[in-house]
Amino acid sequence: MDTVELSARTTALVIIDLQKGVTGRQLAPHAADVPASAKHLAQRWRAAGGLVVLVRVAFSSGYVDAPGQKVDQPPQRPGQAAAAEWSELVPGLADPGDLIITKRQWGGFHGTELDLQLRRRAIADIVLGGVATNFGVESTARQAWEAGYGVVLTEDATSSMTAEMHEFAVREVMPRIARVRASKDIVLVPP
Repeated sequence: MDTVELSARTTALVIIDLQKGVTGRQLAPHAADVPASAKHLAQRWRAAGGLVVLVRVAFSSGYVDAPGQKVDQPPQRPGQAAAAEWSELVPGLADPGDLIITKRQWGGFHGTELDLQLRRRAIADIVLGGVATNFGVESTARQAWEAGYGVVLTEDATSSMTAEMHEFAVREVMPRIARVRASKDIVLVPP
């Protein structure tokens, strides 16, 4: 694949759901690599003067703010005692200058201030990574694309519950709404 050159001034790195409760599940195909890849990308972004956005999912006591529609496979939720730790970002990921967004559904845009904060900073493109490729990452990519942002997916900095789920999203869905690249093929140009 060709490299993608992006301006640090107008591109945000957006990492989805790299938190203890999500990364503690069985993931594939890049389970062990995703936190390290995301940390490395975040360091590159910060060094170039770019914006790092960390999006996590969290719910209030009793899950009163969680989606509650009837579905065939409801999401697994941690017990209330574990909920706070479940939502903590993986150690070493966050930096004091990062923008942290809390969401209450799969996508990072709906019901959050993500779009507002990106537009205020004149962000035109986002580079996405995180978990799960075909849930939170894909939802956020779709919402970003629909809002007019350019989207780049870091294939090696994403993972899902199974390799098949990840590969289907990367092969069939993401190329229609994003450019799919390995982290090494994303070149960030300082402002």
